[in-house]
Amino acid sequence: MKARKFWECLQRHGFSFFAGVPDSTFKELYGPVMEELRIRYVPAVREDAALGVASAAHFAGMRGAILLQNSGLGNIINPLTSFSLLYKIPVLLIIGWRGYQDNDAPEHLVMGRKTTAFLDTLEIPYEISEEHTINESLDTLVELMDEHRTPVALLLLPGFVN
Repeated sequence: MKARKFWECLQRHGFSFFAGVPDSTFKELYGPVMEELRIRYVPAVREDAALGVASAAHFAGMRGAILLQNSGLGNIINPLTSFSLLYKIPVLLIIGWRGYQDNDAPEHLVMGRKTTAFLDTLEIPYEISEEHTINESLDTLVELMDEHRTPVALLLLPGFVN
């Protein structure tokens, strides 16, 4: 999926405030988001900071999201459990799935195998990206966010955004 089309899809689903840790797997996303005036993107130095910044969107009446690599999911377990889940703060986690199907550098393989298990353990609903179902996936995730006031995740397969 082209980066601009992905951002447009997120905007159609009400997302306009994003934070994230810069990551080469999302390199195609950064150009369009920096040019789009209707989207606010805040680069963060750590995933927990990105989660806090994107969570602020909820308190301002907006939908927020963070961009992170699945290795960063390990860095936000505590903030998710002691903040987002505890206080029912809806936020979309857009997670780049490194190590998917053991097809990556060795340092990504264990987390690649465990990504969905972490989300299942935390009871965070997730959808796996497919271009032909992205709108339906986001419909489902937004409905869950709104109804249950919970974080949700969209797992981006390698090469999903180009």
